[in-house]
Amino acid sequence: MMAAPLLLVLIVSTFLQIWASDPVVCLFFASFFQYWRSRDVANDLSFLNQLFFEPFDESFEGRWIVSDKADYQGIWKYSKSDGHEDYGMLVSEKARKYAIVKELEGPIVVKDATVILQFEVRLQNGLECGGAYLKYLRPQAADWSPKGFDNESPFTIMFGPDKCGSTNKVHFILQHKNPKTGKYVEHHLKYPPSVPFDKNSHVYTAILKPDNELKILIDGEEKKKANFLSADDFEPALIPPKTIPDPDDQRPEDWDERAKIPDSAAVKPDDWNEDAPLEIEDEEAVKPEGWLDDEPEEIYDPEATKPEDWDDEEDGEWEAPKIDNPKCEEAPGCGEWKRPMKRNPAYKGKWSAPLIDNPNYKGIWKPQEMDNPEYFELDKPNFESIAAIGIEIWTMQDGILFDNILVASDEKVAESYRLETWKPKYKAEKEKEETEEATYGFRDALSGFQKNIFDLLYKIADIPFLEPYKIKIIDVIDKAEKQPTLTIGVLISILIVFVTAIFRLLFGKKKTQAPVVSTSETNIKTAENDAPGSAEDKEENEKVDDASGLRPRRSRRET
Repeated sequence: MMAAPLLLVLIVSTFLQIWASDPVVCLFFASFFQYWRSRDVANDLSFLNQLFFEPFDESFEGRWIVSDKADYQGIWKYSKSDGHEDYGMLVSEKARKYAIVKELEGPIVVKDATVILQFEVRLQNGLECGGAYLKYLRPQAADWSPKGFDNESPFTIMFGPDKCGSTNKVHFILQHKNPKTGKYVEHHLKYPPSVPFDKNSHVYTAILKPDNELKILIDGEEKKKANFLSADDFEPALIPPKTIPDPDDQRPEDWDERAKIPDSAAVKPDDWNEDAPLEIEDEEAVKPEGWLDDEPEEIYDPEATKPEDWDDEEDGEWEAPKIDNPKCEEAPGCGEWKRPMKRNPAYKGKWSAPLIDNPNYKGIWKPQEMDNPEYFELDKPNFESIAAIGIEIWTMQDGILFDNILVASDEKVAESYRLETWKPKYKAEKEKEETEEATYGFRDALSGFQKNIFDLLYKIADIPFLEPYKIKIIDVIDKAEKQPTLTIGVLISILIVFVTAIFRLLFGKKKTQAPVVSTSETNIKTAENDAPGSAEDKEENEKVDDASGLRPRRSRRET
């Protein structure tokens, strides 16, 4: 790939050649060069630092190859991001394995260079269990085919979100070749950042520097910095330890690792009783005066009555609910009195000989160290080139959308794509999310308000002087709970009942008609008072008097 300075040299040399052959053409190129200088050169040459870019502006079919391995039955779709006109590559089915790969026109060299790996993922239906990461494949065997892409296809780097159970991380895994053994070893980034939990678009960036530095960014914000050669940052470390425990070294049979041993000369004392219980009855305890031995702690509610709608065949034999025995409230206690337990002063437990220092103690045995045959020294990781980019995942969720996959050699290029392709989408999604949260928050608050209102109404129904109206009040509350939109109307109606009852208490000689509460879904009314002394007034008062003598039907809250 040609660097910008070299390109400028070629342009200048070409200009001089044209000047020598044709000054008119040269003037044209001079004017164009002046215009080109007036523009942002960094932006105009950004494509030079863009090693690979997949915006999914058109269908991926034919360019990305779906694996034909039997395990991978998930269907990839070319789909819009929810709420946008932007397209991406979509995981369309739940509980499936997916595999798709894109071979590059030429390998991307990672060693001794700055390389930025970046892509967008939107978990439109969330992610409870599954992966959404990319694999940057190294050159494959000669007989390898993209249709044979699977979890065994070797990669250079695996990068991206993964969440399932206790796993919640943005992976960064490097497959590095040991120059001593020729084997590839997977090295996992320690303490990687966690996956954003929302359903918005997020952009993941890994920046690999030639000075061995690695930075992980999420939405442009640095979440992790590491050094490829640090044992504190990768597990296992890229550079193996110089020495390892000798696998052939065996612990001697007479090696004693016990720091303490029982004293063989110790003897159990004669007065040591191993069978003594831990607790015994307190013989000094005395039953409190006034204890009601013959009274149970709970009794059946004598005022409870069998509900009218109780069906013995469907509901079983009815039993009155139990309540605390009111006789026990004033007494120190009810039922059979028993002495309390106390700790047994004679308890000592099982006897064992005391421990003493082991005279044969040699410490904890460890095998001897030996030179590690796999040890090697390293100044920089031997990154393999990237020959293809693949997605090979297993997920329980659908709606995972991949977009704007970028490999670049300049951090500014990656930043420009974040600002131009990701930022506007995320901003729109965030505003929509905040609007929905505000709406649902209002609904939750309204629901909580209604619950508090119903709790208050049931307490009002239990006020003693509202006893004549209790049946009607509870009927209205039950109706309103099924239709919460009636809450305010119910509150107003019961307030009218409350005020009416107070007036009746204050002006008891004046006959006042008991309000009639309707259970209509649209409104709740109270009957108008007739003139005192009328026939209707007398008849209604007789109904109220009769109702006051009946036990009201117990509400669900009373039982």
